[in-house]
Amino acid sequence: MIFKVIFATPFYKMLKIKRFTFNPFQENTYLIYNELKECIIFDPGMYNASEQMELDAFIKSEQLLPIRLINTHCHIDHILGNKYCIEQYQLELSYHEKEEVVLDSGYFTAKTYGLNYDPSPKAHFHISESSGFEFGGEQVKLLFTPGHSPGSLSFYFEKSAFVIAGDVLFFQSIGRTDLPGGDYDTLINSISKEMFSLPNNTVVYSGHGPQTTIGHEKQFNPFLNS
Repeated sequence: MIFKVIFATPFYKMLKIKRFTFNPFQENTYLIYNELKECIIFDPGMYNASEQMELDAFIKSEQLLPIRLINTHCHIDHILGNKYCIEQYQLELSYHEKEEVVLDSGYFTAKTYGLNYDPSPKAHFHISESSGFEFGGEQVKLLFTPGHSPGSLSFYFEKSAFVIAGDVLFFQSIGRTDLPGGDYDTLINSISKEMFSLPNNTVVYSGHGPQTTIGHEKQFNPFLNS
């Protein structure tokens, strides 16, 4: 009798996502983690000790190891927790080089809104649309999506079918363009050419509000269907 040996293809395990909503601006901070318990922190917005403890408690409860710290862009609500994450988890911060001027404005923005602000360190290294990387068995593609901010990046996880979009695209809305470095036409072009090139089933995890999908926004977003 001849036994045929069948080698099974390794099963791909989907990445997991945890969303926190932090600070007075109700900003979404994301943890993306894999089966090895490694995690990426996107846009840490913790404003006070209670919010820092909330993030840390989840990381400890899931026994996660933070390995990357990334800002999609550097408006004040997305960088309030940078310093804490760098010191607490010994991480190196990265964002697009065009966001340096935005990060530098953090102190003045905080003063305008009457916020306490422990200034964020600058990037340990810059990333761009050519800086794709591997995480959890899949390639992460970086999309250059300026308009809300001059160096906004969106992070597309193809196998898991989701994108971390920062403040580029929201549920039936788009990012503000009236802030320094913003430009409406640039933002619409970024969404049309970059975000809308993704499959319709791609889940969009935005910097504020609920998640949506590319297909839904193509059909129902009033800013892109006028």
